[in-house]
Amino acid sequence: MSALDQIQNDIGTNDVVLYMKGTKEMPRCGFSSRVAGVLNFMGVDYKDIDVLADADIRQGIKDFSEWPTIPQLYVKGEFVGGCDIVTEMTLSGELDKLFEDKGIAFDKAKAEQIRAANA
Repeated sequence: MSALDQIQNDIGTNDVVLYMKGTKEMPRCGFSSRVAGVLNFMGVDYKDIDVLADADIRQGIKDFSEWPTIPQLYVKGEFVGGCDIVTEMTLSGELDKLFEDKGIAFDKAKAEQIRAANA
């Protein structure tokens, strides 16, 4: 299976996918750590894919999304964005709305705690 086929399969068969450096338990860069931390804290069930483990996936996801940086978050097959976009969406409440609209379970109180801590 090619890297692009693998990416398409992962995004198509998982509601939430985070392409990141490292894993959700052990991120290997600050940007990946921030996004994984938000998802973990909010209790989102997601598939983490370590781009450092496979150079073809690392380049393939950039080609697939036409987005040059990692991490990359996908929800129900839709590219959401990287660290800055996910951070902004979390703080504005847009990420909550996206999860609600797409039927993704998350802890709303935890999302509100993140906003309160950053107010």
